[in-house]
Amino acid sequence: MTSQIPFAFDVPSVSDLTNRIKTLLENNFRDILVEGEISNVSQSRNGHYYFTVKDDDAQLPCVIWRGMAQRLNVDLRDGQQVVLGGDLQVYPPHGRYQMIVSLVQQAGTGKLQQKFEQLKHKLEAEGLFRDDHKKPLPPYPFRIGVITSSTGAAFQDIRSTFEHRWPAATLYLYHASVQGLNAAGELVRGLDYFANEPTPVELIIIGRGGGSLEDLWPFNEEPVARAIYNSPIPVISAVGHEVDYSISDFVADARAATPTQAAVIAAPDIDELRYQIEDYTEFLGTYMDQKFSRYREYISTLAKSHALLVVQEKLRYHRNRTDSLAEKLSRSIERKMNAEKNRLGMFQAALSQNTPERDIRTALDQVERQEERLRSHIDRLLVRKRTALREMHSHLNGLNPNAPLERGFARVHQNGVWIRSSNNFSPQKPTEIEWGDGKLSLGKT
Repeated sequence: MTSQIPFAFDVPSVSDLTNRIKTLLENNFRDILVEGEISNVSQSRNGHYYFTVKDDDAQLPCVIWRGMAQRLNVDLRDGQQVVLGGDLQVYPPHGRYQMIVSLVQQAGTGKLQQKFEQLKHKLEAEGLFRDDHKKPLPPYPFRIGVITSSTGAAFQDIRSTFEHRWPAATLYLYHASVQGLNAAGELVRGLDYFANEPTPVELIIIGRGGGSLEDLWPFNEEPVARAIYNSPIPVISAVGHEVDYSISDFVADARAATPTQAAVIAAPDIDELRYQIEDYTEFLGTYMDQKFSRYREYISTLAKSHALLVVQEKLRYHRNRTDSLAEKLSRSIERKMNAEKNRLGMFQAALSQNTPERDIRTALDQVERQEERLRSHIDRLLVRKRTALREMHSHLNGLNPNAPLERGFARVHQNGVWIRSSNNFSPQKPTEIEWGDGKLSLGKT
């Protein structure tokens, strides 16, 4: 066996080496930032988030402790492009390092713009932007759902515009975050809420005010786009200012440049309707006056014409003839009715003389007498049968083998046989004595 030469200096243990690495990393990588794509997100029963942030060439394990996750109020999902802030930490038992995250933000504009274009081309290729899929907006909506932040200016703009233009509408607000990691999920839940309401709204407005691409990004998320596309209720997308476009604008049934414009698109101006109604009323009044005047002149001309006089004379002649025929018909009907009444009276008199009522009454009397005789016969028969039954019951009681036992006598059995004679009794066999209230077994004597 070859002998080994020991090292002339101290060799650190695994723990020592790991602690040096831990000190080096944790002291030099504090409050760092890193950008990448989130994957393998999981949440423990304690509320901690564990996930990996990666790019094409490397990946970094990360953790967000429960308390920090509650403060950040994040909704992490695989595939999100984010910027993370925090400290590096070495975990000696596993010999690995991880990032303790204390900051989560959406990634930069350049990559978001690239993702925007990719998703836009994908959904456009699937037909989600096609006009033949878009639902028409109701012309006079009275129940309108609004999905936006309850604290933002967008809802106030929408509400004030409706109060001025179309106060007949009732607005139903579903509060949703309109920026940040949780916003997309809340927007989808808002669309699902209105789609499943027992009394559905007639129109949905979804949107927010202007902002950067990062701020508007929830409206560029694929789940939001598909939820708008699948909504059974028409949707107006009102995101950002006039120069801003989002994926929701392309998918929605109508696009508004601002939340205020969404209210203008959603419903008519009640003042304009009033003016239109007044114009139509005035037009109809003038039109009807002209028609009445024209037909009045036409009727006056006809009334003076020879042809109308001839027609009137013919009408008088036929009216008189009709009255005469009606009177003749009335008299004829009255004669017919009187004749039929007389015939009916004769039939009633004959029927009263030949009525079967007397025969029916006689037959009923006979039935009652027969019924009485039958009831009397049945009563006598029941008395005889009850007497015979009592006699038979008394006879059976006399033949009851247990009657002597009930009077204090006893029976002797051997091997299950009733010993009726002393000649049949064997002292060597087991004996059983039976009384009326029980039995007693005796062994061999």
